[in-house]
Amino acid sequence: MKRWFLVFFATALLAACGSSVKLDNVPVEDKSGTPVSSEAGAGSAVDKRGVTSVDIEKSGSQGAMPAGARIVYFDLDSFVIKPEFQTLIETHARFIKADKARKVAIEGHTDERGGREYNLALGQKRAEAVRSALGLLGAPDNQLEAVSFGKEKPALAGNDEAAWAKNRRVEISYR
Repeated sequence: MKRWFLVFFATALLAACGSSVKLDNVPVEDKSGTPVSSEAGAGSAVDKRGVTSVDIEKSGSQGAMPAGARIVYFDLDSFVIKPEFQTLIETHARFIKADKARKVAIEGHTDERGGREYNLALGQKRAEAVRSALGLLGAPDNQLEAVSFGKEKPALAGNDEAAWAKNRRVEISYR
C-alpha cells in the first residue's frame, strides 16, 4: 500500500511540474484580420508559401540611429512577436544592414514566474524570434547574437501583472 501511495505521489508531483507550453513549435497567428493574398504589390515578391517580401531599402534612411524603442514585449508564456512591433524590427534591420561592423546583442527576458531553466529557455526563444525576424529582413546573422537572461534582470520590480508585462521582453542592444 505504501508503494502505491509513493508511486501515485511521485507521478502527481512530476505531472504538476510539467508545462503545457511547447517551446519548439512557433505558433503563427494573423491577428490583423486581413486575409493573406497570393498577389504581390508593385516592387514586392511572393514566395510559394504566400509570404510577401518587402524591399526595406526603399523604405527610409539606412544610416540613422533608430530613435526611441529598442524593446519588444511578449505575452505570457509566448515568444510570438506581436504585429505592433513589426515597424520597430524593420527600423533596426535597416540600421544593422547599413554598417557591416555593427554588432547587436538581442537579450531575451522573462517575468519571475516559472523555474530558472524554463525562463532561460523561454528568454532564448524570444531572443531567437527577434533575431530570426531581423535576419528575414536582411540583417546579417554574423552581426547578431541572441542571449537569454531569463528572470535574472527584471526591468521593473513587483509582483503584479503590470511589472510582469514589462519584464517579458527582448532588448536590442548595440555594441
